[in-house]
Amino acid sequence: MRIVRFISGGQTHLGEDVDGEFARIIDGGLFGQWRVTDQMFKIEKLLAPIVPTDILCIGINYREHAAESGSGIPQNPMLFIKASNTLNNPLDPIPIPMRSDKIDYEGELAVVIGKAAKHVSRDRALDYVFGYTIANDVSARDWQREKSLGGGQFARGKSFDGFCPLGPCIVTKDEIPNPNALKLKTILNGNVMQDHTTADMIFDVPALIESLSSTMTLRPGAVLLTGTPQGVGFARTPPVWMKAGDTVAVEIEKIGTLENPVTAET
Repeated sequence: MRIVRFISGGQTHLGEDVDGEFARIIDGGLFGQWRVTDQMFKIEKLLAPIVPTDILCIGINYREHAAESGSGIPQNPMLFIKASNTLNNPLDPIPIPMRSDKIDYEGELAVVIGKAAKHVSRDRALDYVFGYTIANDVSARDWQREKSLGGGQFARGKSFDGFCPLGPCIVTKDEIPNPNALKLKTILNGNVMQDHTTADMIFDVPALIESLSSTMTLRPGAVLLTGTPQGVGFARTPPVWMKAGDTVAVEIEKIGTLENPVTAET
């Protein structure tokens, strides 16, 4: 099932996507009792498919990305957190902030946690997944990497407004039995920048859930960004930074395309 969150008639709704234009309304909460009704509304504006309880992110989780970054293979998943102000909708602009011009794209598979997970074993990890969506982990590389800016840490450089587009839908886990066998592309202005597969993850989705749940409760509605493959802008020669007027799209097999324009912050 493909679940969308959208505006119709001035109201926000959850629904089962029918054809990209209409959705059958969902009654109830996704992490409790819910059902798809016979009501069908027009999708007038597509929203991020979920407002996450937490946005949990994994750094350096693809082997080839680790190589292009000059990083070693981590022994454990490297966790950072994006603030809630980063949430962005499909087709809404990614703002280039006034205090950075080194803005990078990172196409990522995002996991939606469906029920509270604590001390979960690897063999049971996918039982706690509700479904999957697409994320763009937009990053201000100067603030992420340069301590002179008061940054030098992942969270600061990744928590500017609008730096976490999500969408276009949540695909329920029954349609994606193996999340580590999906093709992933990031396309900037029609040029393919990232073209790889989630099979290259250092820590696959079950390993991530097992590791994170060993030290924290993964709450229903948490979204886990699982890392990005090689081809990011900062690792290119010369570097490629997103700028106002660009369009960036992330495509993941079986999920769809998350597209956003890029604009100057106002």
